[in-house]
Amino acid sequence: MTDPVAEVVSLLKPSPSISKLVTGGGQWLVERTELGSPFYCAVVEGRCLMTIAGRDPIVLTAGDFVLVPKIFSFTMSSMKPPARGALAQRLETSPGVFRLGDPEAPAEIKALVGHCAFGSNDKALLVSLLPEVIHVHGEERLMALVRMINEETRADRAAREMVLHRLLEVLFIDALRSSAGAKAPPGLLRGMADPLLAPTLRRIHSDPGRSMTVETLAQEAAMSRSTFFDRFRREVGVAPMEYATGWRMALAKEFLREDMAMADIAQRVGYGSTSAFSVAFNRHVGMPPGAYARAAVAA
Repeated sequence: MTDPVAEVVSLLKPSPSISKLVTGGGQWLVERTELGSPFYCAVVEGRCLMTIAGRDPIVLTAGDFVLVPKIFSFTMSSMKPPARGALAQRLETSPGVFRLGDPEAPAEIKALVGHCAFGSNDKALLVSLLPEVIHVHGEERLMALVRMINEETRADRAAREMVLHRLLEVLFIDALRSSAGAKAPPGLLRGMADPLLAPTLRRIHSDPGRSMTVETLAQEAAMSRSTFFDRFRREVGVAPMEYATGWRMALAKEFLREDMAMADIAQRVGYGSTSAFSVAFNRHVGMPPGAYARAAVAA
């Protein structure tokens, strides 16, 4: 049966952007304002502070890995940061290697840092299914993957871009698997950790074309309608049919970009006619499917 986590990552289409090795000594502070780009960091040695806008500071120590699928502004600093406004000296000592703070001070942090991009035109929906922050410790596989991405970025080998795309997909999936469980925030990972909801999520993903209502989904999950509805919304973060419709439309966008026939798309995402699909798509996306397909081709 379909794996929803793998499908979401595959549709997001993570692509490489920046990968660098960072060391820091003395007092330093780096502030970034990004336009929603994914960010990850693996601490190799030492420790530092990371503060994401609107969240409490995170102390990162050796062996820590952080992934933020959609980051807008954050700071990274020494444990005793300088006053705000007194930004640290930032020196590129060699290609892809940066030194922060006093270049004469002993290095107190060594980290591999990366940014990437999502190629999906439906990334807002897909990212909303993931945790806002993934922070795990002691997962050597993640550390190894970040090292491989950094090494591949530096190298000039055949099929480099393809390898980087695949490594990023594996990095995201492994990070999501490492943070899955009942303690995860509401979303796809928490829903997949629920033994009563996971089969429902798999069925929604594996057969989006079948007829679905809250009642039929509840019956398949062996729950009353109200119990199922409340449990799904609590664990996944959205109502069952809102989730199903969002997933159907994410697939429909992908099919439209592939120039699939409209009637085939309607059938594959659960609509009995092209007109019913067109109305639903227009309501959800804000434009008719034909206009979306033309815009996707022109992009």
